[in-house]
Amino acid sequence: MMWLNRLNRHNISTLPPHTKKLLAVIMSSISLKENGGEVSVKKDYSNGGGVRDLYGEDSATEDHLITPWTFSVASGCSLLRDPRYNKGLAFTEGERDAHYLRGLLPPSVFNQELQEKRLMHNLRQYEVPLHRYMALMDLQERNERLFYKLLIDNVEELLPVVYTPTVGEACQKYGSIFRRPQGLYISLKEKGKILEVLKNWPEKSIQVIVVTDGERILGLGDLGCQGMGIPVGKLSLYTALGGVRPSSCLPVTIDVGTNNEKLLNDEFYIGLRQRRATGQEYAELLDEFMRAVKQNYGEKVLVQFEDFANHNAFDLLEKYSSSHLVFNDDIQGTASVVLAGLLASLKLVGGTLADHTFLFLGAGEAGTGIAELIALEVSKQTKAPVEETRKKIWLVDSKGLIVSSRLESLQQFKKPWAHEHEPVKGLLEAVKAIKPTVLIGSSGAGKTFTKEVVETMASLNEKPLILALSNPTSQSECTAEEAYTWSKGRAIFASGSPFDPVEYEGKLFVPGQANNAYIFPGFGLGLIMSGAIRVRDEMLLAASEALAAQVSEENYDKGLIYPPFTNIRKISANIAAKVAAKAYDLGLASHLPRPKDLVKYAESCMYSPGYRSYR
Repeated sequence: MMWLNRLNRHNISTLPPHTKKLLAVIMSSISLKENGGEVSVKKDYSNGGGVRDLYGEDSATEDHLITPWTFSVASGCSLLRDPRYNKGLAFTEGERDAHYLRGLLPPSVFNQELQEKRLMHNLRQYEVPLHRYMALMDLQERNERLFYKLLIDNVEELLPVVYTPTVGEACQKYGSIFRRPQGLYISLKEKGKILEVLKNWPEKSIQVIVVTDGERILGLGDLGCQGMGIPVGKLSLYTALGGVRPSSCLPVTIDVGTNNEKLLNDEFYIGLRQRRATGQEYAELLDEFMRAVKQNYGEKVLVQFEDFANHNAFDLLEKYSSSHLVFNDDIQGTASVVLAGLLASLKLVGGTLADHTFLFLGAGEAGTGIAELIALEVSKQTKAPVEETRKKIWLVDSKGLIVSSRLESLQQFKKPWAHEHEPVKGLLEAVKAIKPTVLIGSSGAGKTFTKEVVETMASLNEKPLILALSNPTSQSECTAEEAYTWSKGRAIFASGSPFDPVEYEGKLFVPGQANNAYIFPGFGLGLIMSGAIRVRDEMLLAASEALAAQVSEENYDKGLIYPPFTNIRKISANIAAKVAAKAYDLGLASHLPRPKDLVKYAESCMYSPGYRSYR
């Protein structure tokens, strides 16, 4: 920094114009202060989402000019190849002159809206969803702001492409469609060097990490290293739906091998060609990763575990929840979005949450996570102990109804749900025995809500609530059409993956989607903007209640228990505000003082994908 100090004391009028421009930009963000020969640099942490505004983009208004920095001022081909700053045909005449773009672009100048219209026209020409996915990933890699503008403005149409169900197919074929890395790959080869690997990532102010080991991708099983499509997709939604800055997001895949024989024998497989590491070797790698993350990015970086197998997911969440800011979307995110749907559905089915009896098909991460959050909410409402509120929640796994006579053979996370009852083998028998008002599928097994099961639910309830949550669409326990037809139009239905509206006896039914994307973007934003250092169950309950409150009377009239995704940024801001408020109430927030209006603050923190004008 001494060279700046010396320049500050001398006349710089003799410098070339380009150098003077560059120096003026540098010195505009640096305050030189003589103090024993040292230079002090002002740091600005006031920008949206708690991420340092390194380039002054957030503090500038839309009309202010900004400088497109790389390690120097980007210009010419380097500017066109930088997805953060590339605007394609939207570079103005002045920008083309200033940044040496003449001749590198066709002469037409488009605005961002026209670019968006052209791209949506092109995307709709693809008949195969995977081709749309690939086209969108290409766009993200060449023009980041246009990608997010497209996704935000067309969220209902494009969400099934960048997320479930298409992302599942993309992961299955990731080795064949792989073009360039979109995240960090940390394998057993990097053991002992993970901190160095993290430092290879070009962005330094990371706020959210989504990490998977690829062992349980959606309902598709072990996809190994090819599970990277999940963290990439989730983080694109953190930005589009929750407004978290793209540069503060880091997708990570932990590659410990795969037990998928098809992948091991595939010449195009991009991961380690070995069977999965387990036990101490696995635990040591994950522990090194978690320690390196905290050391490199600090206490407040959010680590979201994604698509880990049951036996690891619960252990990792329990192990690190007291020492790190961690969140498991399969356990906690799914639970929160389903609880929101249940709270909203009470306006349609009547009664309180405590009045209902719940039966789950599936007792893994999602099933037990949802069940526990329901029990906590009922406990909160009734002041009854959670051990008591669990008794109206029943789970069926591959061996039948979970009952107390099976206690010794059950995995630890299933034991709280082993109630007194005679053994029951199948789902249909369990429905007849338990007589639930709510049936929830989280089994990952398609077509398991049979006609007999749905008809029995309809015979027991005037308005049976049926949630077929398994992803992707092929693994859904039943389709929307089956639920409405077999219940004679009386079911209140929601699914994990999207289904088209269904017409039954002249009435149009619009199925809801219990999509985690309602929760995790806003939840993450709330943690970031409050500077939370830990996640607590009370925050998840607050997120559920905030989402349920966003369902309007117009939505209820259509039988919907979730609001439309067209309002997702408003929804995310409200969820973020409630989560942040709870973090402050629990004394877990570090960004002080507490903002007066948390909803407005959340909205102000959100990333905007509109183009900026360049000097």
